[in-house]
Amino acid sequence: MFKINKNKIPYHVGFIMDGNGRWAQKRLLPRLAGHKAGVEALKRVTSAARELGIKELSFFAFSTENWQRDKEEVDGIFDLIEKHLEENFEKFIEEKVTITTMGDISKLPQKLYRLLIDITEKTKHNTEFVVNIALNYGSRAEVVRACNKLIEKGKKNITLQDFASELYTASMKDPDLIIRTSGEQRLSNFMLFQSAYAELYFTKTYWPDFTKKHLVKAIKNYQSRDRRFGKIKQEKNK
Repeated sequence: MFKINKNKIPYHVGFIMDGNGRWAQKRLLPRLAGHKAGVEALKRVTSAARELGIKELSFFAFSTENWQRDKEEVDGIFDLIEKHLEENFEKFIEEKVTITTMGDISKLPQKLYRLLIDITEKTKHNTEFVVNIALNYGSRAEVVRACNKLIEKGKKNITLQDFASELYTASMKDPDLIIRTSGEQRLSNFMLFQSAYAELYFTKTYWPDFTKKHLVKAIKNYQSRDRRFGKIKQEKNK
C-alpha cells in the first residue's frame, strides 16, 4: 500500500469547497445547514493540514458570482464566516496562524470587513501557518486588478515577477495542489494564474463530508505524480 511521504508534502494546498448545498438538500435540510457543516469541515481540514506538515492553505469561500444567490443564503454565509473568525481570533494569534484574504473585501458587510482587516493586521507577523480566505474573489478580476495597479505605477516591459507581485497572493507560494470536492471538474475562476503548474485533484465527496482521510488520499495521489514543470523526465542510469 502506498504510504504518504513526509518529505513530499505539498507546501500550499488550495480548496474549492463545493457541494454544501447539495449535501443539505440530500438530507432535506436548508442550504445554510450545508454551509454550516462546511465551516466544520474547514476547521477539520485546517487542523489535519497542520498535522501533515502543509504550510499554506487557500479556501474559496465566496466568489464574485455567488452574489447571484438568494440574499438569505448570502447573508447566512457571511454570518457563518464572521462567527468562525470571531470565535477563533485569539486561537489564531496563540498558534501563530497568519490569516490573509483574496478578493475585494470592501464589498462585504461592514462588520465582517472590519473584522477581516483587524485579523489580517494582527496576525500578519505570524510564521507557523497561513490560511488564505477567498471572499468576493474571482481570478479574472484579480488579473485585471493587477494590470491596473501596474499601469498606475507607470510600469513598462512587465515581467512575471512584476505581475505576481500585484496579485493577492504576492506573499505566498503558488499552490502545489488544488482540491475540488463534489465531483465537478473545473477551476471556476479560482487562482488561474497561480495554478499554472498546480496538480489538480477532484473528488465526488461533498465538502461537508471531507475529512483528514480524504486529504491524505489526495496527498497520496499528488505524490504519485511526476511534476516536471515543462522539463523532460531524467531517466535513471541502469
